[in-house]
Amino acid sequence: MHHDFTPNHYHNTLGTHEPVLSIKSEDSVSTTTVDAGGKDKDGNQATEGGNPQTGPFYVEGAKPGDTLAVRWDHLMPNRAWGHTSARIAPNVLDPGYVPKFDDDTLRVIWSIDFDNHTASPAEVCTDRGQTTLGDGKPVDGLLANLTLPLNPHSGCFGVAPPRGQAISTATSASNGGNMDYNGFVQGVTMYLPVYVDGALFHVGDGHALQGDGEIVGTGIEISFDVTFTVEVLSRRTIHWPRAESDTHIMAAGNARPLDQCVEHASTEMIRYLEEDYGLTTREAHVLMGEAVEYDMGNMFDPAYTMVCKMSKSVLEQMGAKKSA
Repeated sequence: MHHDFTPNHYHNTLGTHEPVLSIKSEDSVSTTTVDAGGKDKDGNQATEGGNPQTGPFYVEGAKPGDTLAVRWDHLMPNRAWGHTSARIAPNVLDPGYVPKFDDDTLRVIWSIDFDNHTASPAEVCTDRGQTTLGDGKPVDGLLANLTLPLNPHSGCFGVAPPRGQAISTATSASNGGNMDYNGFVQGVTMYLPVYVDGALFHVGDGHALQGDGEIVGTGIEISFDVTFTVEVLSRRTIHWPRAESDTHIMAAGNARPLDQCVEHASTEMIRYLEEDYGLTTREAHVLMGEAVEYDMGNMFDPAYTMVCKMSKSVLEQMGAKKSA
């Protein structure tokens, strides 16, 4: 069954909030999200900022110990402008490095070209609170020549965490959250560990585009139209978020410091290869040693994100097939 849902309130934590809609396994939902600052598709302040989440959605039959599969059927900005920060986070740079900026720009407003599926810097602003097209002055210099392809994705989404926790949308954990990974795009299926009855799926923080690591603390922050389909995988227990695209399987680790992210993601990938593809532990270790890929998710927020990837073509070449 397909559901159309219009939100009228949002959450700044992932937790055991009152569900906004009850759905069944294999149902799909079309809804909207506000941007990270709480502005809607018309630029109106719909709620306070901080990666507000639409939901949660109660998935009937989901129990602790299950896995919730969420397929991104549609992810697309629903307005013609978004905003970014204009400075790389200090923790990404050498401690002694002091940037020598030639202006006092704090925000960049980007114009979205839906016909060409691109984004371009349109205005610069000197106030962090300026996030709307028309608030700044026109971009000049080399940035005026910049046009980049859109890569729409949700920076923050997940299920309710265990033990009654409510985890801020500023960070991430084993339940998902603010992972800010630009590979979780339309067509990808996410796998999330279920900790509470109904899973309680949340979604928000739309990015029209973002480089690896979200190193300025933002993607192009924008409101979204979202459609997703859920499936309950009963008695399939995972420890960290997993994902599957047309070309790769993925496992995400969320923690700080960065080496702990690598540990979580790498261990989850070993489990993924053993449990879903039938590799022995030795086979998984040897394969990963020579064919593993890593992508950096969030490198800005309290918990960092590392994504461990394995090419499906390599698995196919080995004769490894995903179990039903």
